[in-house]
Amino acid sequence: MATAEALMTAREFGLRPDPGHPEELVRGRIVAMQPGDRRHGRVCMKAGRIIDTFAEENDRGRAVSNDSAILTERDPDTVRGADIAYYSYARLPKGPLEPGYGPEIPELVVEVRSKHDSWREILVKVTEYLAAGVLKVIVLDPEKQKAHIYTADDEPTTLGPDDELTLPGLLDGFCVPVHRFFE
Repeated sequence: MATAEALMTAREFGLRPDPGHPEELVRGRIVAMQPGDRRHGRVCMKAGRIIDTFAEENDRGRAVSNDSAILTERDPDTVRGADIAYYSYARLPKGPLEPGYGPEIPELVVEVRSKHDSWREILVKVTEYLAAGVLKVIVLDPEKQKAHIYTADDEPTTLGPDDELTLPGLLDGFCVPVHRFFE
């Protein structure tokens, strides 16, 4: 007789010691992630800095970076590690951030595609983020220097390096040439 595997909750996942490598919780099961390379890290840093600087200078909210945990599904729980997440002050009020996973869902998630990421895996994450309440997901592709923008209600948009990324209704006034993320 087979015994059922015990599924982990987001709380249990968050209480574990740091394993020393990236992981996500997917439907109650731990999934090891391939660490990003220097280019991946640089694009994450640039994207986080660009978005956070704009948000802070305009008193709109804040960005958090590098595998910031977002609870995308419950029972069984899924915790995804967004490369960059932006929260307006309406969703995550000003002040010190509490440790652990909060119930707040960011308005914007940025994922940076690495050489290990298949488009199938990326689109699964994009779908989860949007279903959880994220308003916009941007996938930055350093290899092709493109930005792919996803929302729940519109067709995806792809911007090339010379196109300008704007975020109307989310970060009004934000306007950055796509190539800046890859410099």
